[in-house]
Amino acid sequence: MTATTLVNAVRAGNTGDVVTLADGMTDAERRACMPELRELRKKLRSEPWGSPLQRAYPALHVAGAACQTGAAAVADWIAGSDMRWRQAPAPVLIDVLGDREPRWLDDLVHRLAERPLTAQVPYELMSGLVRLAGCAVPTSETYVRGWMEHIGRARWKAGTVIGNLRKDPHLAELVTALFDIAEIGARSDWRYGEGLDNWTYALTQLAEEGLLDRKVLIDGCVSRLLRGGGSTADNKVFLGLLTSLDLTRDERCERIADWMSLSADAPSSVAGHAQSVLADFALDGELGSRRLIEMSGAVLFRPERKLVRSQLILLGKVLKQDPSTAGALLPVVAQAFGHEDTEVQERALKLVERHIGDVPDEEGAARQEIAGAAADLSPGLRTRAQDVLGVSPTEESPEAYEELLPPVPEPTRLVPAPETVAELAEEVNALLASDGDISAFERTLDGLVRHAHRDREALVEALGPVVAGRWWAEMEPAYVDRHFRDSPHDLEIVLASLFERVRLSVLHEARSDAPTSGGCVHSGLAGVLDARLREVAHRVRTEPLPFLLATPTWSTGSLEPGELVARLDAYRRLGARPGRTDFAQALLRVRRADPAASESAAVAARELGTPEGDRLAEWLATEVPSQPVRSSRTEGPRFLVEYGELPELQSQSFPPEVRRLGRPLAEYQGRWYCSHWDDSEWRQWLAVVPGRPELVAARVLRDLSQGVIEDTGAGFSFLPTLAEAEGEVGEAVRLCVVYGLGAKRPEDRLAAVDALLVLAARGQLDVEQAGADLGRLAVTSYVKPLRIAEAIRTAASTGAYGTAWAVLRAALPHLLAELSDGQGGTEGEDKNEAEGGGKGRAKAATPVRGLGELLAVAAECVERSGARGELPHLDLAADRRGSSRLVTEARRLRAALAV
Repeated sequence: MTATTLVNAVRAGNTGDVVTLADGMTDAERRACMPELRELRKKLRSEPWGSPLQRAYPALHVAGAACQTGAAAVADWIAGSDMRWRQAPAPVLIDVLGDREPRWLDDLVHRLAERPLTAQVPYELMSGLVRLAGCAVPTSETYVRGWMEHIGRARWKAGTVIGNLRKDPHLAELVTALFDIAEIGARSDWRYGEGLDNWTYALTQLAEEGLLDRKVLIDGCVSRLLRGGGSTADNKVFLGLLTSLDLTRDERCERIADWMSLSADAPSSVAGHAQSVLADFALDGELGSRRLIEMSGAVLFRPERKLVRSQLILLGKVLKQDPSTAGALLPVVAQAFGHEDTEVQERALKLVERHIGDVPDEEGAARQEIAGAAADLSPGLRTRAQDVLGVSPTEESPEAYEELLPPVPEPTRLVPAPETVAELAEEVNALLASDGDISAFERTLDGLVRHAHRDREALVEALGPVVAGRWWAEMEPAYVDRHFRDSPHDLEIVLASLFERVRLSVLHEARSDAPTSGGCVHSGLAGVLDARLREVAHRVRTEPLPFLLATPTWSTGSLEPGELVARLDAYRRLGARPGRTDFAQALLRVRRADPAASESAAVAARELGTPEGDRLAEWLATEVPSQPVRSSRTEGPRFLVEYGELPELQSQSFPPEVRRLGRPLAEYQGRWYCSHWDDSEWRQWLAVVPGRPELVAARVLRDLSQGVIEDTGAGFSFLPTLAEAEGEVGEAVRLCVVYGLGAKRPEDRLAAVDALLVLAARGQLDVEQAGADLGRLAVTSYVKPLRIAEAIRTAASTGAYGTAWAVLRAALPHLLAELSDGQGGTEGEDKNEAEGGGKGRAKAATPVRGLGELLAVAAECVERSGARGELPHLDLAADRRGSSRLVTEARRLRAALAV
C-alpha cells in the first residue's frame, strides 16, 4: 500500500507527500517502487510540453532519488536529460538523501560533479552533499564553474565577491582548481566585475592577507599561459592577475625559462609581457648573451611587427651598452632581414650598419652569415646591405617568374542512387548529420523517391532508427504542420511525409496561389527548391514517382538533355505523371553547352508525343542569354547590381515559383526578417539554375555587402562554391568576391581569396574591374584597407603574385589620388595602422588608414613577379616628407617598378 501511495503522490505532483512517504519506507519498499516510477518516466517523455502530466516531474525527480540505493543509479536519475528543466529544489533532494552514509554521499557528489556542464547539476545540491558527507570538495569543471557562479550570484543578495570568498571553507582548493578549468577566465563574472566584486582584485587581496598562497597563484597563472590554446579573453584574465600580483624581481628571475617560452610561443599580448620582463634582465646583464640570442631568434621569427620591432630596439640597446657583443648579436639581428615588413627589414639593416664596425676582422664567419641573410632583403635594401658589407652583387640571372594558380575544378558525374534501403538509410543519416553537397542531396532525394515507389513499407522500416528523435517525430502534429508550412527543412519534409507526421494539406502540390513576385530577394531561388520538396513529399504519400526527372547528371547541377529525354520516355512507358515542379526544375537544369546534343535531344523529345517532350523541345530551341540583362548598378557605401526581367522564365507553362525567379530584382524589397541566412542553402540555389551563377550572386550580394559594412557574419564560405560554379560570371560574382576580401573574420577573407584564385585560374577574373571596385570601396573606409591587404597578401603567398599585383594596380590609384591635396605631410602622420576609421576622413589629404600596408603588399608582388611600369598617383605618396610606413613602402614600390 505504501508503494502505491507514493506513486500516486508522484502522479499528482505532491512533492511534500513524496518526501514524507519516502522517509518512512524501508529499502525494500523503496526498490519496489522503481518499476512503476520508471514506467511513469517513460510515459512522461512522450508527453508534449504543455501536458498536465508534466507537473509530476519534480515529484518524480525526488522519488527516483529516494528510492534507488546505488550512488551511480541515483546520479544517473538526478542528472537525467529529461529532468533537466523540471528538477526538484536542491534542499528537497538533500533532505531525502540526508540519511545515507557519508561514504555513499561522497561517492554520489563526486559522480554528480563529473557530469558535463550540459547536465546542469545544481551547485547548491553538490555543495550541500559535500557538507553532509564531510568529504573533500570536488574540483571538476562542473563543480568549480558552479561555485564561481554561486559566489557571484550571492553578492546580489548580500556581501561582495571578496567577502563571499573570505567565508568559503574550501577557498584554497577551489581557487587552485580555477587554473585547470578551460576558458574559466572568459566568463563574464571574472571579466566585468568591479571593485570588491572583481575577481582579480579579490584574489590579489586575499593573497596579501595570507588566505591564499601567493606562489600557488603565480605558478597557476604562468602555467595557464604556458599551456596555450586559450581564447584572447581567457589569456587576458590570467595575464591581468599575474600583473596584479606585481612579482618581485626574485619571483621574476626564478621563472626566466618560462618567460623565454612565453616570448617565443604565446599569443602576442602574453609574449609582449614576457618580452618586457626579459628585457629588464638583458639590460642588467643578468640574462646573458646565450639566452638573449635564443630569445631573439624566437621572437624575430614571429610575424607580429610590434614584437619584432621591440626586440630589435632591445638588441640595439644591448649593442650600445656593450659593443663587444656585436659579433654574436648581429647575425641574430640579420634574421629579421627575411621579415615580410620592409620597415622591420630596414630597422634591422640600420642596426647592422651602425655596429658592423664593432665586429672584429677575425670573426669573418659572422660577417658571412650576415651577408648570406642579406639575400632575403627587398631589392632596394639588398643593394644597400651589399654596399655596407662590401659584398659584390651576384651575377646570376634571376629565374623567370611563373604564376601559380590552383587547378581548375572539373565537374563529376553523380553516382546512381543507392540500390538497397539499408544503403539509403546510411546516406540519409549522413546527410542529416551534415550539410552535405549538391550531389549527396540529389542522390539521396532521388533514392527516397525510387524506394518509396518500390516498397514504401520497407523504406519506412529501414529509416526508423535514423529518424528516431528527430524534432518532427516528437512534436505535436499542429506544431509539426506549422513548422513545415514555413519551410520544408530540406529532406526533413520528405521523411516526415513518409512517416505521416505532416498533413497532406500542408504538402499540397498545386500551390496555385503562390505569388509570382514579392517576398525577400532570395525567395525566387528558394521558392523553386521549396516547391519541389513539397511536391516530392506529397507524391510519396499519394502517387509515388518512379524516380525524379530533375536529378542532375553532373555535380554542378547540370542535366544532360539526352538523359532527360530518356527519363521522359521511361515515364511514358510506365504511364507515370511527371511532377510539375520537378519537370520545371529539370528544364532549368538542362545543359546547352553542346548545340549538336541539344538539337538531337530536341528531335528525340518531339518524337515522344507527350506534352513534356514537346515542352522540352521548345525549351531547347529557346534563346537563353548567358547572363541576365543589368538594369542598374547602385553606388555609394554599397555597390549592388540590379537585374531586369528574365523573359524566358515568364512562360505560363512554368509554375508560379519559376516565374517569380524571372522577375526583376527591383521588385524584391529588403525585409526586416529573412529566413535564408544559411549559406548551405545558397549552395543548393546554384543547382537550381546551373550555368547561371550571376542569378544567384545578385541575390546574395546584399547579404555579403551588409556583412562587410556592418561587421556581421554572412555566408562568405559560399564564395569558393560560387567561383567554381559552371557558367559565365559577371559583375555580381565579382562584387561578391570583392566584398569577401574585406570581411571581418580571417576565415571569411580566406574563402574570398580561394574564390579569387579559382576565378583567375579559369580565366574569368576581370582584374581591372575587381581592383577598381576594391579601390573605390576602400576609399569610403567601409571596406577596411588593412583587411584587403591581409587578403591580397594571402593570395600572393600562394604563388599568385602576378594576379595580386594586377588587382592592386587597379585599386591603388583610387586610394593614392586622395593624397592630391596633401603632399606636405609630416613624418609619422600616417603611422596609425590600427584597423577602424569611421565612415570618412577629416580632410582629403589624410591618407586612408592601411594604405601603407597595401603598398607593402604591392611592392612585394612587384619584386617577386618582376612587373614593371608606372602607377598613377604613386609619386603623391613617395614624395611626401618623413619616413612613415606609407612613404617607405611607396618609395620601395616606385623603385621596384622602375628596375
